[in-house]
Amino acid sequence: MKTYQGSEIRNVAVVGHAHSGKTTLIAALLHAAKMTPTQGRVADGTAATAYDEEEIARGVTMQNAVAFAEWQGVKINFVDTPGFHMFSHEARAALLPVEAAAVLVNAQNGVEAVTERVWRYAEEANIPRFVVVNQMDHPKAGGGGGLSALIDNLQERWGRTCIPIQLPIADAGGFHGVVDLVTMEAFYYTPNGDGRGKITGEIPASLSAQAKAAHEALVELVAEGKDELMEEYFAEGTIPEQHLITALHEAIREDRIFPVLFVSGLANMATDHLLDFIKVYAPAAVERAPLAVKSPALQAVATNGEAAVAAGTGITFRKVDDREPAGLVVFKTMTDPFSGRITFFKVISGIIKNDATIENYTRHGQERLAHLSVMQGRKAVDVVELHAGDIGAVAKLRDTLTGDTLGQKGAEIQVDLAPLPEPAMTYAIEPKSRADEDKLAPAIHKLMEEDLLIRFYRDPMTNEFLIAGAGQPHIETIVARLKKRYHAEVTLKAPKVPYRETIRAKAEAHGRHKKQTGGHGQFGDCKIRMEPMPRGGGFAFENDVFGGAIPRNFIPAIEKGIIESAARGYLAGYPVVDFKVTVFDGSYHDVDSSEMSFKMAGRLAFRKAMETCKPCLLEPVMKVEIEAPDEFAGTLMGDLNSRRGRVQGMESKGRTTVISAEVPMAEMLTYGSLLTSMTQGKGSYRMEMNHYDIVPQLVADKILANFKRPVEEEEE
Repeated sequence: MKTYQGSEIRNVAVVGHAHSGKTTLIAALLHAAKMTPTQGRVADGTAATAYDEEEIARGVTMQNAVAFAEWQGVKINFVDTPGFHMFSHEARAALLPVEAAAVLVNAQNGVEAVTERVWRYAEEANIPRFVVVNQMDHPKAGGGGGLSALIDNLQERWGRTCIPIQLPIADAGGFHGVVDLVTMEAFYYTPNGDGRGKITGEIPASLSAQAKAAHEALVELVAEGKDELMEEYFAEGTIPEQHLITALHEAIREDRIFPVLFVSGLANMATDHLLDFIKVYAPAAVERAPLAVKSPALQAVATNGEAAVAAGTGITFRKVDDREPAGLVVFKTMTDPFSGRITFFKVISGIIKNDATIENYTRHGQERLAHLSVMQGRKAVDVVELHAGDIGAVAKLRDTLTGDTLGQKGAEIQVDLAPLPEPAMTYAIEPKSRADEDKLAPAIHKLMEEDLLIRFYRDPMTNEFLIAGAGQPHIETIVARLKKRYHAEVTLKAPKVPYRETIRAKAEAHGRHKKQTGGHGQFGDCKIRMEPMPRGGGFAFENDVFGGAIPRNFIPAIEKGIIESAARGYLAGYPVVDFKVTVFDGSYHDVDSSEMSFKMAGRLAFRKAMETCKPCLLEPVMKVEIEAPDEFAGTLMGDLNSRRGRVQGMESKGRTTVISAEVPMAEMLTYGSLLTSMTQGKGSYRMEMNHYDIVPQLVADKILANFKRPVEEEEE
């Protein structure tokens, strides 16, 4: 394969809402560029970037995938991204290795919830964007309001700088091609062809006036950004084509203009023109602004000026340039059944050569880059070297994982990935057999290398293995992969809610443990005072015994007995929290008293005190943030109220409403699937633990009714 310089490389993340056709469009672009003999399709699993068995089975993208096209002397790297809200963190991660984002909009539905979200992600990352209106061949393209309504929708959300640089040639008979508003040429296509159009010199008469007005609007908007262009525009009444192309490229790179284009991925129409657009107008890899990186060297003594400021933060800048020290950052890890672990990386500086040995700055080890390659979906294509700005992959690195930065020895830097959201849903996971239990932990840890959002841990309170992920489909996919890849079968169960118990009143109690069985007996006697503490106070113990009523060496045994009893609970077997115990009196026997005796006395005193200090149940309350289109706000508010939720506030972001609320965890265990149903898949939510609160009596009665206390083996 040819080696490409950074100036010949274009990196593009294809982002958008679910079912906007991202994977299908990439398959069409690869076929139009003659990278594939036929056009791959999602439905039959032949699309280059839809190779995961679970993604094919479910018909959705859940992880980023990489493919490339060689087109007229440039190499275009595409990063395919998920469009479902629960996997939007993957779309955010895809913005690290790219210099532009193609924001796909479904021609029928216009801008949707995730479209808005990925636009915001790209805006925060300062990534230039262009809008691709896909599925133009659909009978309902335009959503009933036509092209003007669709453009109005885009400009209402993202401003007047979101402007068409094409017009679709469409009528009652369907989508036929596009008019290029820069060159003022028309391109006609045959549906289900190979994506290459025939340039004609004539714009359809029905579009002539509209195309002229749109061309003038584009020229005027481009000229606004530069004084010399404005002068040329006023003097000539237009801008020459070559000047317009250069100025438009610059305006896109500087985020001053967001072009709108029209295609059909499934019918492979206007895809060659999209490839031309990316080649000419998308920023080259070396045009990226220097990357902000952390440098350990800057922690040393700094000089004055900018260096002093930089040293305070440890931040420096690395240019995307072959002449800089070699450096790369890992943005994705994939496990292949044949090749093992495959590491995807972005070359941020220098030249990376095959068989080179480089430093892992994050883990302080060395790695050898054997079989350097670029990925065409799952297929690896060997390369000799990769230049600054390119995207590559290498198999079987020993210790390197996602987020690591590697490079030339002595030029250490660290690149931070975008922050990950907290998992939204947790399930209990139970191996089906002893053999499955042995396989479970190693298998899940391999999956965690691929997907950083997965959490796997044992709950110390319920002793369950818990697995957390972005939502129910995400966790179900993890379980399916465990079975297919690693032959570990598990059962998913709704997790136990980690309730707690506490007290609401003071109480005193007397605990005496006395047992005589021949020989030395057992004797322990203590009096305690229990009182509630503020929420989150935990447990406090105080010794207030005077005059040696209980020897000091037996006091810790009383505390241990109380702690053990509190861990076993009183009402329903849940740990007792937020209380203070003071030991203030007692008695002992010179021969029969022992630590065990006083531990038993502490247990008995605790249980007697609990009888009179008004015990109650506490439940975890989650801080929840729900994001959905405005029309669903009323339904969501009513649903939250039915879940004992307390709405804390509402905020409007364009046509999206963000609701903040506090809701008991017990009411949120299956919320993900219900939210999808209530919002037609357009809503998303995230939640985190906030605090514990008292369970209402009616709910507590149901919990207590289902609790069966084990037989106590204690005796007085």
